[in-house]
Amino acid sequence: MSVETRPQRLSITRLRNRKGGDKLVCLTAYTASVARLLDEEVDLLLVGDSLAMVVYGFDSTLPVTLDMMVAHGAAVVRATGHAVVVVDLPFGSYQASPADAFRAAARVMAETGCNAVKLEGGEEMAETVAFLTKRGIPVMGHVGLTPQSVNELGGYRSRGHEAGERRKILADGVAIAEGGAFSLVIEGVNEGLARELTAAVAVPTIGIGASPACDGQILVTDDMLGLFAEFTPKFVKRYRRLGDDIRAAAHDYANDIRSGRFPAPEHTYAAPAKRTKAAG
Repeated sequence: MSVETRPQRLSITRLRNRKGGDKLVCLTAYTASVARLLDEEVDLLLVGDSLAMVVYGFDSTLPVTLDMMVAHGAAVVRATGHAVVVVDLPFGSYQASPADAFRAAARVMAETGCNAVKLEGGEEMAETVAFLTKRGIPVMGHVGLTPQSVNELGGYRSRGHEAGERRKILADGVAIAEGGAFSLVIEGVNEGLARELTAAVAVPTIGIGASPACDGQILVTDDMLGLFAEFTPKFVKRYRRLGDDIRAAAHDYANDIRSGRFPAPEHTYAAPAKRTKAAG
């Protein structure tokens, strides 16, 4: 009797070992249907707190709750079998103390089945990263433009152009890597700084608005597909314009309904033919 085997999911160890090797391909995913389509093409799927804007229509990532991240993370894990799945820890769930971070991360790992969690921050979070990794929770770091700190940073502007800020971001990335993070997202920084930070750490860097020298790249899938077109960041390359296709399809659908063209006979269930009583 043959037994069907599921494809083996990539491991954190294999991703960490890609430092300086084949580029890591990463995208966001928030739903089972999209995750299933992306799974075989990417190395890593991030269930990002960007779902605040993409899925829920908020203006920032700050309103996201742990319940939201668990629900979406579990859906993505269930739908995939190849890519590493990383789930963001939401704002307020990990900053107060390493113990708080462990409780949040342990819940995410247990209830979603994901491979790792991601948190934002630099030197001030290095102790927390070490606390988590020593207790069996793989951590992806995130430095540079950190959306959860948007109010403190004064908006969504690129960073690392001034010498002091450049030194701070470099120190942040090194501290998180030395704390035990298996990889590091570098977002929205001066290209030269991203290149320097990539060379300075022993773990893979994942760029988003950073540098082609990073060990991998990530984009928000909805940006890449042209589904979220109200604003296009400088670092986004649109590979499709599915938003236009969706609007056109909805327009055609509405016209077909209003004109009576839909549903057509082939879209409905015909009544069964009546049986006639045989003559006796």
